[in-house]
Amino acid sequence: MNNINFKIKFIDLIKYFADKDIHIDSSLSESELISGISSLENASKSQISFFEDTKLVDFLKKTEAKACFIKNKFVSLLPKTCTPIVVDNPYLCFAHTTNFFYPKRTSSGKISQNSSIHKNASISNNIEIGNYSTISENCKISKNVIIENNVIIERGVNIGENTFIGNNCVISNSIIGNNCVIESGTIIGGSGFGFAPNEKISIQHIGNVIIGDNVKIGSNCTIDRASIDSTIIEDNVRLDNLIQIAHGVKISMNSIIAAQVGIAGSTLIGSNCIIGGQAGISGHLKIGNNVKIAAKSGVTKNIKDNMTIAGFPAIDIRK
Repeated sequence: MNNINFKIKFIDLIKYFADKDIHIDSSLSESELISGISSLENASKSQISFFEDTKLVDFLKKTEAKACFIKNKFVSLLPKTCTPIVVDNPYLCFAHTTNFFYPKRTSSGKISQNSSIHKNASISNNIEIGNYSTISENCKISKNVIIENNVIIERGVNIGENTFIGNNCVISNSIIGNNCVIESGTIIGGSGFGFAPNEKISIQHIGNVIIGDNVKIGSNCTIDRASIDSTIIEDNVRLDNLIQIAHGVKISMNSIIAAQVGIAGSTLIGSNCIIGGQAGISGHLKIGNNVKIAAKSGVTKNIKDNMTIAGFPAIDIRK
């Protein structure tokens, strides 16, 4: 992160952490100027870094960073030129610091003349809408929403406050919560994959998609509407890029899913689950709470709470 062209005083960062109830311990002067945060190996003498992964000890010993977020037990490994910033969770502090230097984009309140907004759409205050985006009839767009270019919001969609919709998204048959991020190219609310297999008679999907608050969805994902009820993504879920969520799936709160995962219809994913990249999960399954699924796993059976599984077919990783 070397594109910051201004400097802040360390006291400003201290205050930022204090607002988040994070205590830091450092001898770095409060008036010391910091130009950003960077990796251990690439940090300049005006930047701060962080140390979390013990595999990076060699980089830690050679870093040129001004200071480093670090646990107390590793302070002795720092070069004398780098001042320790002792914290309980260096990676969390790194995450917060990136947001300090690169704050979340806020709405400009500008609506492009090239956009199309139906007269029956409800548009709240301070909405930003980019070029060639379409807001259809009976949509409700809450305050501070950002909708980028070439986005299509189909009729009846509700989008909550402070939500960001990236370029080239298509959203239909959906209710989107507050403070969500939906990255470019994602399709939400389209018809699911269902038909009578022999006659190839399609099942008309008449359900919807419900997305909770503070959900992050990466680029080029697809989340299908349910056949009858709802496909549900609960609060604080994180979806990586290129993920397929089929009709009627429910992903419970705080779960994290890596890229290229596919989840077949009507499967329930519990709370606080972590699913590795390219895993495939069959339909009509129940995955318990706090489950970890290794990358490239093939899940074909129900999984109990607190298990870690891997392989194809996926089984307890200890086996």
